[in-house]
Amino acid sequence: MTMSYYCRKHREHYQIPAHLVEPLWFRSRESLADNGLIYDPIAAQACLSCQVALDCWDGNLDQKQLLHVTLTQICDQQVREFLSTYPDAWVINVGAGLDTRFYRVDNGRCHWLEVDVSEHLIWRKRLFHPSERYQHINGSVTSLTWLKEIQISESAPVLILCEYALLETQAEHVAAFIRTLGLTFPHAHACLLLAGDKTATRLGQQLGCSAYQHGFATPEHAVLNCLPWVKEVRRFSPLNYPCRRWKIWHRLVCYLTTCKYRYTPVVMRFYW
Repeated sequence: MTMSYYCRKHREHYQIPAHLVEPLWFRSRESLADNGLIYDPIAAQACLSCQVALDCWDGNLDQKQLLHVTLTQICDQQVREFLSTYPDAWVINVGAGLDTRFYRVDNGRCHWLEVDVSEHLIWRKRLFHPSERYQHINGSVTSLTWLKEIQISESAPVLILCEYALLETQAEHVAAFIRTLGLTFPHAHACLLLAGDKTATRLGQQLGCSAYQHGFATPEHAVLNCLPWVKEVRRFSPLNYPCRRWKIWHRLVCYLTTCKYRYTPVVMRFYW
């Protein structure tokens, strides 16, 4: 089944891998819904060229979409706050996939670097428009040689953004990634998505979680263990988000402060 129900006359459809197209498709669906949490017309337009794999239909689709777009909006808010303070900053989006965040939060002054493996960048170039402040570079969260290739002044504010790529990475590689960032940049901000240790439970799956490669009981401690010189760590749970689409029993989890950061991925914001 294709996304052509949005537009029956679109010219062609691409066979994009499911793990790439699913987040794009969720944002597209949310953009076309009444009172959607995010508005992403770039994703909706790009999905006209995408063919949805059967894997995208697995599980509780609406709940997976709600979890995804809630986390996406939290990340958007963190990037906007950073750019409001540092409007000329660099944002390095690692494991970008088919993320369209640049188009949603661009302030007209920031510099944006999309980092991903070459086959993913090929899809990006087919679906999205380039910009003079918008660059692509080949790399990943596990192969970090690309850090030696980028040329950013040490005085320039930098935000390292990594959304779903780390969820597909084992804990030891997550730790290596965070440590390498701390050793590469004397000062920087980071916004990372880390999975709680109970996402694979029945409750975690009902909340919309998928199968992740790691799980942390206290993700803030995981960050501090890698970078003891971090000045501040903040965590943001999607269950705290004021959206009526979260069920009452979902909200009850929020009152269990020791658990609400363990059943879903959480957004970690820190700087050093």
